Amino acid sequence: MTGPPNYRLSQMKTLEAESVHIFREVLAELERPVLMFSGGKDSIVMLRLAEKAFWPSRIPFPVLHVDTGLNFAEVMEFRDRRVSELGVRLVVASVPEAIERGLVVEEAGGSRNRIQTPVLLEAVRQHRFTALFGGARRDEEKSRAKERVFSFRDEFGQWDPKNQRPELWSLYNGRIRAGESIRVFPLSNWTELDVWQYIGAEGLEVPDLYFARAREVFERDGMLYAANAMSVPPPGVEPFSARVRYRTMGDANLTAAVRSEADTVEKIVAEIAATRLSERGATRGDDRVSEAAMEDRKREGYF
Repeated sequence: MTGPPNYRLSQMKTLEAESVHIFREVLAELERPVLMFSGGKDSIVMLRLAEKAFWPSRIPFPVLHVDTGLNFAEVMEFRDRRVSELGVRLVVASVPEAIERGLVVEEAGGSRNRIQTPVLLEAVRQHRFTALFGGARRDEEKSRAKERVFSFRDEFGQWDPKNQRPELWSLYNGRIRAGESIRVFPLSNWTELDVWQYIGAEGLEVPDLYFARAREVFERDGMLYAANAMSVPPPGVEPFSARVRYRTMGDANLTAAVRSEADTVEKIVAEIAATRLSERGATRGDDRVSEAAMEDRKREGYF
């Protein structure tokens, strides 16, 4: 004799259903959405969720990448191939081009994170985007934890944590005036572990940099950086071979690798389940400028 049917969703299916609902809600409320897609693991999951939200139709909005010119070549190749496979329009906002035009001035130290913001805001104005889907998660960093799912931005693209809207019972307010926009975070309630478990369950392809391999690296400020054209060892520092992988995909000159033996998705899931340090804290050198580095950029209009 069988018991009553169990209609309870698993944790993964619950997260997926919530994210799909958010995608559909944005399309119902706002006219010109766009999905931020960099070729990293979070935006790969976002793209799959958007596929599911609107299947069997194509994804009904373009994808946008703010290209710093310092990205890993493997990630750029993956970005272009994945967008082509899905048949969606790719909008590229180029930081190097903005530097040439004088829109932004490159800062000392090699980081282009801060100057991404004017380039992003220019693209938003030019294409009149009213909603921008981002892959930020609340477990990443302290300022991310303050975010609502619908993050209101004023006419200057700025974020004020005191000027956000309540989201009781998952009811979202997308009302905006001319020039204002909403940043939308369907993965807000996900964790890095959830993302990798979903990648495994869905069989999603990700750039090989996420998997442990023997790579040429050098040590700087206690972190391991790839030795390449965009990341040159300081004088007197010799590169060496180590088995490493990347937990996040930022600029090649400021994103560090971590020592690892995780060369499959299953091993990555097991590794992340045991770690107590977020991927940004472990690998993003540009976030070590100050404890408020991310929040400062968000107030200026960054994601």
